[in-house]
Amino acid sequence: MHEIEPYYRWLNIYNSAEDVRSPYHGKEYNFDMYSDTIYGYYIDPAWDYLGSETLYNKLLFVDYENGFAVIELMGEWNDAINNDIMHFKRNIIEHMMGEGISKFVLIGESVFNFHGSDDEYYSEWFEEVEDRDNFSEPGWIAGVNFPDFIKDELSNYNIDLYINLGGELDVVNWRTMAPKRFCEFVDGLIQRRLN
Repeated sequence: MHEIEPYYRWLNIYNSAEDVRSPYHGKEYNFDMYSDTIYGYYIDPAWDYLGSETLYNKLLFVDYENGFAVIELMGEWNDAINNDIMHFKRNIIEHMMGEGISKFVLIGESVFNFHGSDDEYYSEWFEEVEDRDNFSEPGWIAGVNFPDFIKDELSNYNIDLYINLGGELDVVNWRTMAPKRFCEFVDGLIQRRLN
């Protein structure tokens, strides 16, 4: 688990610790000491705590002008016991929405398990990003490259009503794209689905 790193090749373009509008502004990373764990397994120090014991994240890219955020997730997404969506929504998503972000790309390749509960926070998040009173144009939530069994579980709890998953979003080789291009590409896929 400690060998799984968040994607780092965009750090020269965006660094959440240096972004004064980021919830992680000013965070200092100690790459000599592994201190955070998930179920007793140490994780790479580059992952950021979001309030959950089992789910961590990394803001890979934020485009305030166009309202995009790319967030990579790692660990077990556990709404049943830890209410991870509440922590994620309250501590990260609401902060970003307060900064004008309405389009969220969630990278799910390193989500190893999902335990669902109700869809209250997902529904709230979905309604808020679609609200034209909050943003100049309606937003969306997209899940990229989540494992099939995670997508199945998300679907079992009707989370796929709020997070766009599957189809072309699973074949995106996002690491080969510049971050703005990647966001525009996902936006195009979502707009096609909406139309």
